[in-house]
Amino acid sequence: MSTEALFRADAYLRECTARVVSVGPEGVLLDRTVFYPLGGGQAADTGTLTRDDGQVIVIGDTRKSRAEGAGPDDALHVPAPESAEAAAALRPGDAVVAAIDWDRRHRHMRLHTSTHLLCALVPHPVDGCSITSGYARLDFATVEPLDRELLQAGLERLIAGAHPVAIDWITDDELAAQPDLVRTMSVKPPMGFGRVRLLRIDGVDLQPCGGTHVSNTAEIGALRIAKIEKKSARTRRVTIEFA
Repeated sequence: MSTEALFRADAYLRECTARVVSVGPEGVLLDRTVFYPLGGGQAADTGTLTRDDGQVIVIGDTRKSRAEGAGPDDALHVPAPESAEAAAALRPGDAVVAAIDWDRRHRHMRLHTSTHLLCALVPHPVDGCSITSGYARLDFATVEPLDRELLQAGLERLIAGAHPVAIDWITDDELAAQPDLVRTMSVKPPMGFGRVRLLRIDGVDLQPCGGTHVSNTAEIGALRIAKIEKKSARTRRVTIEFA
């Protein structure tokens, strides 16, 4: 059984009912979840699992399962230290309500979408990324300096443009035939499952991405280019944060 990753279709879901599939020292596996596991440069969701009897288990991290035979969306809900004992008492088949820390998730969504705007503004491959609740950064593979004022103005223009954001799907073969869609050098799109998820920002950007995003660029809100650094002779790092 593979976990049904509900956030793939709707990043705005804050909670869901689920059944426990297994419990181990690495975490709790559910049959469905709204929790995004660490991956693709995006930080993991945190939140709670609430049992039918009202007991609340605090989830401090979410990780992709690396167990043999694990599905691509199998996510381990890692309990916080104070909830480790309660999590260990769960049994397969137990019903829980899985609820994410929405404020944290929404910040991830806003910042992750903004990194796609940066990709539209900087015509160079991405060689590293990190999306947290406080900031996002992209490393661009280029020897050319980047103009901070131009990038700031470009971000503000694209955010104010209120561009719709949507999810598309294509087959592995279709992606292989369009290699220019892949902007990232360090994180490859998940292939081998029959189809690949694309993020489309209308009139702005289209590329493979499995992360969570807002539905319109206007929802991102005010951002600022915090700094641009020369990380190596061939890499420029751009860090953005909420204004």
